[in-house]
Amino acid sequence: MDDANATLMPLWRANLALLTREVGSATRLARMMTFSASHMKLIVSGERDFSAEFVRGVEAVTGLPEGWMDLHHDSGDVPDDTREAIASETPRARFRGTAHPVRKAPVLRVEPIFGQGAKREEAAAPAHAADAHRRLAGMRKIRDLAAQDVRKLERYLSVPPVEPAVLRARIEDVIAYADPDERVRADLEGRLEQIEKHRELLLRHVTRLHALLSRLGDD
Repeated sequence: MDDANATLMPLWRANLALLTREVGSATRLARMMTFSASHMKLIVSGERDFSAEFVRGVEAVTGLPEGWMDLHHDSGDVPDDTREAIASETPRARFRGTAHPVRKAPVLRVEPIFGQGAKREEAAAPAHAADAHRRLAGMRKIRDLAAQDVRKLERYLSVPPVEPAVLRARIEDVIAYADPDERVRADLEGRLEQIEKHRELLLRHVTRLHALLSRLGDD
């Protein structure tokens, strides 16, 4: 995080708390920003830092003017349109960014003297390797959790609560007893066929997703 963002962070957090003061507002804002409610609550509570990109996203999604979050505000300063947008979960724009702070890029490079830099690089190499190993292990853990969830969905689609054949038989019984006109009959049968077709298509996508997830990080 650069110095400017670090200076504005307390002000951003205070304004974010102002926007989410009402019960349930943090959850609603999270859905508007396409974040999980738990992650948004960590941000609001101060347990997670966030980026300027996230702040500008909050302004755009809630309809606030750009730069509003950079100034001190009281409860009465929140525009009615913004309150309504959060209350009704009606985003004014789509946010496709990230909340994660960007690390500050180095601005000064010191050249080594008499080969000392090479020695420092050799000494730092094991530390870099260990850090890379930890990051890879962490990624694999998250990947495995995601793969488990995908597998659960795959099992659910493979063995649904109601067997498609049973569902079809019952609907056909309803059609036989109700004897609807041809338009309604065709609509019922067509929707049943679409459900069966899209279930099979969705199952193939989920199976492929699990296969792709399982290979990430193993190359």
